[in-house]
Amino acid sequence: MPSVRKPRAGSLQFWPRVRSKRSTPRIRTHPVSKELNFTGFFGYKAGMTHVKAVETSKTSHIKGQEISVPVSIIECPPLKIASVRLYKRDNLDWKLKKEIILSNDKELAKAMKLPKKDQKSVFEKLNPEEYDDVRVMVFTLPSMTGIGKKKPDVAELGVGGPSVKEKLDFVKSNLGKEILVENVFKEGAMVDLKSFTKGKGFQGPIRRFGIHLRQSKSEKSIRNPGSLGPWKAQGQIMWRVAHAGKMGYHQRTEYNKQIYKIATQEEVNVKGGIVNYGQLKNKSVLVKGSIPGSKKRIIVIGHAIRTKKKISLPTIEKVSTHEKQGK
Repeated sequence: MPSVRKPRAGSLQFWPRVRSKRSTPRIRTHPVSKELNFTGFFGYKAGMTHVKAVETSKTSHIKGQEISVPVSIIECPPLKIASVRLYKRDNLDWKLKKEIILSNDKELAKAMKLPKKDQKSVFEKLNPEEYDDVRVMVFTLPSMTGIGKKKPDVAELGVGGPSVKEKLDFVKSNLGKEILVENVFKEGAMVDLKSFTKGKGFQGPIRRFGIHLRQSKSEKSIRNPGSLGPWKAQGQIMWRVAHAGKMGYHQRTEYNKQIYKIATQEEVNVKGGIVNYGQLKNKSVLVKGSIPGSKKRIIVIGHAIRTKKKISLPTIEKVSTHEKQGK
């Protein structure tokens, strides 16, 4: 029987394979929505647990039976608006035309330099007809959590709405106010999650690209690629050759995750606190399945941009609060 050949398993979709320079995930595509609301939210990964639920899908062979589903816990402290950003459409690109900083919060001053003059008068004089889209820069309040972080994360969020004027009025009505996760997402909603994977450090080509081990009697090394290139072009090594290097801490997106529950801290908190996280102090989002990244790492939650069908939400009966610490 012939041996299965698998020269490499590294996807060229993610290249180069280096650690991210950012600490906050970048949102490249904002969901388009006519509902007057923000199109995303930010939270911090706390860990995982499981819920007991009753299957409600009409087509499921276990309809009506109790199931156990693993869920990820994302603590979501309130957000605040830092600035408003106005964009103009230029063929296929969006060009940033103006940004107005509207907050003088002490928390925001830990992350960026704030202007001395108040710019709210400039914001009130804006002409909506001169722009094609409105987005906002928001900042988190990590001091309201127990993760020990002081510097807030600042990132851009989209604003849904039928027109630019209504979007500006919506932003104006939320200035200085705390934005809560239950006002942005509902239980059962499909979302996309952006985060950074766990950093693995410097790894070899077998773990990094999935190449095979060489024969035990092969020359020099066993855990290296068999060839670096042709003899005639000595000194030139193609970038396609699997090599050792940095692995992990890459931005990745999990598509079409379902929000099972927006729970209060009393519903999720474990006696003694979540391992390597502590006690939850804010409302949290319970998302089906796992999420890339380590605990206390920021997660970007956005409305799903690829889903076209609705998935029924099981009836949640109980959230497990058993101690996860091994004894």
